[in-house]
Amino acid sequence: MRARANDLVLVQGIRDTRTTLAGWNRDPGPVLRAWLLGSLAISVLLLLAVWMIAAISHPDPTPILLPGLNEKATLGSAAHVLLRNSLVLALHAFACVAGFIAGSSLPLTATQHTGTWRWIHEKAGPLAIVFVICATTFSLCTQAFALGGAASTLSAQLGISPGLLVLGLLPHALPELVALFLPLAAWIIASRRHEWDQLLAATFVTVAIAAPVLLVSSAVEVYVTPHLLRFLAG
Repeated sequence: MRARANDLVLVQGIRDTRTTLAGWNRDPGPVLRAWLLGSLAISVLLLLAVWMIAAISHPDPTPILLPGLNEKATLGSAAHVLLRNSLVLALHAFACVAGFIAGSSLPLTATQHTGTWRWIHEKAGPLAIVFVICATTFSLCTQAFALGGAASTLSAQLGISPGLLVLGLLPHALPELVALFLPLAAWIIASRRHEWDQLLAATFVTVAIAAPVLLVSSAVEVYVTPHLLRFLAG
């Protein structure tokens, strides 16, 4: 019985994902526009938080080593940046998958059980969603403070204001952040509309869009941004 229930959930999840992808393929504009605007809003808020934290933080006297600025820029440096960003993208993608499981799969599974097991499945979904919200909020706050502290140190190191530093980082930072937050934007939009069954499809599409953007932005960060920072530093 349990195996048949799991098979039913799997088949339903695949069916929902295929139906969602087919619908988006016919008219991709609205959904892509919503994701991009949502991700852009999150990115701008994070950059503003980084700027404000950098402005009030005390710079660390230990210099920051930045590839292309005060150490050699190599393919290994770009690969390290890409790996770091890929881990963040994976975290946000897992949040999408968790939302799909909690909001779509678990309620369907609950209908196949009775008694205590049904109660557990019914409560697990909302609890999982709360956990994803808390984990994502913690991640964003951690990133803001970590990046803000590093920005404070780097701006002092270059002799420029934190605002000017953030401006110099925008060519790679803005597209990078928008790409990273695409799954998170999809999660937020789906959760507000209670469209949990679309989140697995959203995971595939947002990661596919983000991956090449992160590849290009990692190269820009290592090979282009340092020259722009030197220019701003005069």
